[in-house]
Amino acid sequence: MKPLPIGILGSGKGSNCRAILKRIHAGALPAELRLIVSDVPDAGILEIAREFGVPNAFLTPGRFRTKLEPESEEALVKMLREAGVELVVLAGFMRVLKAPMLEAFPNRIINIHPSLLPKFPGLEAWKQALAAKEKSTGCTVHYVDAGIDHGAIIAQREVPILPNDTADSLHARIQIAEHALYPDAIANFCRDRGLPL
Repeated sequence: MKPLPIGILGSGKGSNCRAILKRIHAGALPAELRLIVSDVPDAGILEIAREFGVPNAFLTPGRFRTKLEPESEEALVKMLREAGVELVVLAGFMRVLKAPMLEAFPNRIINIHPSLLPKFPGLEAWKQALAAKEKSTGCTVHYVDAGIDHGAIIAQREVPILPNDTADSLHARIQIAEHALYPDAIANFCRDRGLPL
């Protein structure tokens, strides 16, 4: 099977991006990372792109805090299409995608969220789980739609909440689960929806 061309969007350190790249380089994920894009000029994810020799770009987000300017989103669609991207992977991308992206890549944008959705959508979900005195939480890979952390669920992994957990210790364990779950989910996508030989 031809490797599935993917693009990653991220706003932060890029630990999930690194986990995906490691799996690709180990030959355990039939994907080819064509482009990494960030809306933050000095984001760690762009450093990871340079470290692994992956084409990368900074996208000027515009004046909004939680979404892209329509012109910026159109530019993002153009970048991803020119790179031949088939699957868009959100890895800590902190902006809600709108019609240009959702229409350009229907059922081909996925995200990972640090809770067992539909519980605790939104920011700092691990803190929400602690405050609600949950016994467990986890992470969810899901398709992206017009809602926030709302699209159809692809895969989940549970993480127990320990009696002595702090927000930081719980978040760290959720991230370990994410780094295993996300590459697995992408590998399944490649097998199920993969390109013809």
